[in-house]
Amino acid sequence: MKSAPSATLLRLFSKAASLDRIGMSMLRLGLIVVLIWIGGLKFADYEADSIVPLIANSPLMSFVYAHPAPEYHGHMNKEGEVVAEHHAWQVGNRTYTFSNILGCVIVLIGLLIACHWKFSQIAAVGSALLVLMACTTLSFLVTTPEAWVPALGSHTHGFPFLSGVGRLIIKDSIMLGAAVVTMADSAKKYLKQIGEI
Repeated sequence: MKSAPSATLLRLFSKAASLDRIGMSMLRLGLIVVLIWIGGLKFADYEADSIVPLIANSPLMSFVYAHPAPEYHGHMNKEGEVVAEHHAWQVGNRTYTFSNILGCVIVLIGLLIACHWKFSQIAAVGSALLVLMACTTLSFLVTTPEAWVPALGSHTHGFPFLSGVGRLIIKDSIMLGAAVVTMADSAKKYLKQIGEI
C-alpha cells in the first residue's frame, strides 16, 4: 500500500503548480529577448558570415546566394576576423543583404509575440511563424555538413557527434516547443476574449 505524501511535500508541489503563469510569462519574454537580440545581430557581418554554410547547403534557401555550396569554404571569415577579399566575396554572394532581411523577419516575429498582452491574436500568429522558423532551422541538421564533427582522425565524427554549429542548431528544438506553447496560450487568451471558450 502506498503511503500518502507528506504535508510539506504537498505544499511544495502546490507552490510549484502555482508558478505556471509566471513561467509562461518568463518563457514568452525569453523568446522576445532572444528573437530581437539575434535578429539585431543579423545586421553584423560576423553573424551574417556564420550562417553561410546553413543557407548555402539548404535546398529551400540556397537560391538566395549568388554562389553555390561548397564555394563558400575558401571565403569564410572567423568571428572577429576581417579579410577584405572574403568580405568582398560575401558582398557579391548577397550574404549581408540576405542576413539583413532575415534579421528584420526575426525581429518582427519577436515583436509580434510581444503583442500578447494587448493583442493575443497577433501574438499567436507570431508564435506560429516562429514554429515555421524553428522547423526550418532544425532542417539544417540534415542539410549542413558543418553540423557534424568532421572525420579528421578521431573515431567520434559524423552522426551523432554534433559540431559547434550542430549544437547551436539543436537548441532550436527548445525554441520550437516554446513557440507551440506560447501559440496555444495566446490563441486560448484570444478565444476567451471573444467568448468562444
